Amino acid sequence: MTSTDLQTPPADSRLNAEDRSAGFAVWAFPAFILIGAIVAFFFPAPFQPLSNYITPMLAVIMFCMGLTLTLPDIKEVAKRPWPIAIGVVAQYVVMPFGALLIAKLLGLPPALAVGLLILGSVPGGTASNVIAYLAKGDVALSVAMTSVSTLISPFMTPLLMLLLANADTPVDGWGMAVTLAQTVLIPVIGGLVVRVLFNKWVNYVLPILPWLSIIAIGGVVFPAVANSAEVLVSVGLLVFVAVVLHNLLGYVLGYAAARACGYSPAVCRTTSVEIATQSAGLASGMGAKFFTPEAAIPGAVAAVWHNIAGAIFAWSVRRMPSVKAEPMPTGNSEG
Repeated sequence: MTSTDLQTPPADSRLNAEDRSAGFAVWAFPAFILIGAIVAFFFPAPFQPLSNYITPMLAVIMFCMGLTLTLPDIKEVAKRPWPIAIGVVAQYVVMPFGALLIAKLLGLPPALAVGLLILGSVPGGTASNVIAYLAKGDVALSVAMTSVSTLISPFMTPLLMLLLANADTPVDGWGMAVTLAQTVLIPVIGGLVVRVLFNKWVNYVLPILPWLSIIAIGGVVFPAVANSAEVLVSVGLLVFVAVVLHNLLGYVLGYAAARACGYSPAVCRTTSVEIATQSAGLASGMGAKFFTPEAAIPGAVAAVWHNIAGAIFAWSVRRMPSVKAEPMPTGNSEG
């Protein structure tokens, strides 16, 4: 949701409900995923069959994202192409190459290294929009960055995996492109079309979209944990360190890139959040579908950590000199 959507009294009347729903989801989401992951770790059998439904779950997540978009969001791309381009390019450069660097420094096993690379090669997560709001960032810019990085992901993600994956790791680039088109591009565009055609009715369901997305992300992450329980015992801490370092690199270099271009603190915060907050549920699902259960682990860990880190970042920067906050976005809180 952009500032344009919130200028009329009816939209203002919906804002409080959306504020509470999206804001609470940012805090509740990591708790839900963490608790569910712990249960799946100790009792894997009930969760393993969910692996058969990863593709539909990803489609639900992306359809919800599409429902949160509006035509003013799309127009934002034309209004401010340069900061959006900087954020999207940095995301598809900093995060995949950062994943390679961290995997090498930590000596990650091949399956985990490819999982971290997938995490670095997927588009930004929609939780970034809510985190940008909480950090007093530029929410309209965040939504535009997320939209662009998502729409080009069927091309960029397979390309990066083909170029950067270890030579010993087979990558089905075409299969990944088709899957991303089915689970990302078509649902997002479909959600946007539904929003345009039935905007009045969609407005009534916006507050529940974060919760629908959270449940769908759980359907992706929990079977990944269940199928990798034994591996997690030996490499869990190593994966956590890798995900934290990768996320931190995104925050630091994202802020630095925007700052080097002379943008305002609000834009710098937004770019930082957008680059650091990947679509972790998508990364976990892609890792499990195209590689091994172990390759899904970095995405599963990031699904929890990205939201915790985002909340910490927002809390920290809000204590800095005041920056005018943008209106609260709706949408899912997927990291």
